[in-house]
Amino acid sequence: MEININCDLGEKSKFHSIENDPKLLNIVNSANIACGYHAGDEPTMDMIIKISKKNGVSIGAHPSFNDPENFGRKRINLNNSEIRKLIFEQYEILQMIAQKNNENVTHIKPHGALNNMACEDLDLATTLASAINELHKDIIYLVPTGSKMEIAAKKLNMKIACEIFADRNYEDDGNLVSRKKSNALITDPEQAKKHVLNMVKNQALNCLSGKQIPCEIDSICIHGDNESSLSTAKSIKNNLVDNGLILKPLNMLKKFI
Repeated sequence: MEININCDLGEKSKFHSIENDPKLLNIVNSANIACGYHAGDEPTMDMIIKISKKNGVSIGAHPSFNDPENFGRKRINLNNSEIRKLIFEQYEILQMIAQKNNENVTHIKPHGALNNMACEDLDLATTLASAINELHKDIIYLVPTGSKMEIAAKKLNMKIACEIFADRNYEDDGNLVSRKKSNALITDPEQAKKHVLNMVKNQALNCLSGKQIPCEIDSICIHGDNESSLSTAKSIKNNLVDNGLILKPLNMLKKFI
């Protein structure tokens, strides 16, 4: 069975150091690179792309609201044309740098509040999916499994990769536990690796209550902004390989070839 590990990277900001990014790029298969609107800058994007290329890691854009003061985690209501503009601008910033390195952006994954809002709101999810589909028919859209984003993308017959979060807990409706709650994050690498393997093997979300929700799982997200991200990434990767999973970049998964 194939699986992908992705990570949000290049998020240089007052909230987050990129110190571990080169080490994470030795572990993960796909990089979701901040495009400057919530974090990151062009030299950081260039660095992450260069290391990704060297390591065979596929490159993705991680667009967000233009809100660096809140790391893209503040909910902002924008109209459809403003959302489309956000996606196009951030993709083009990263794609320009990728092409200078003879690479291409092969997937897109929205960040923070933009992602969370689209998980719950089908209209916003449809606007996002339409914008990404307009960019390039071959772009892989990385979406939280079971979300409104998955539903909207499937209606457009897009290339979709469904992800779970290794270091986040789930509510009974399949949404992530809010970061405002003390139990939102899984910081113990041992707990995270068991959490992930169980979900991948069963193709189901593990909810805090013990409920399991059947779903599609193509990719596992490890957040790079946690103190334990590096040890969590290593633990999860080793456990997956030890249990017979084959790790691949998103654009090399059989479903996209």
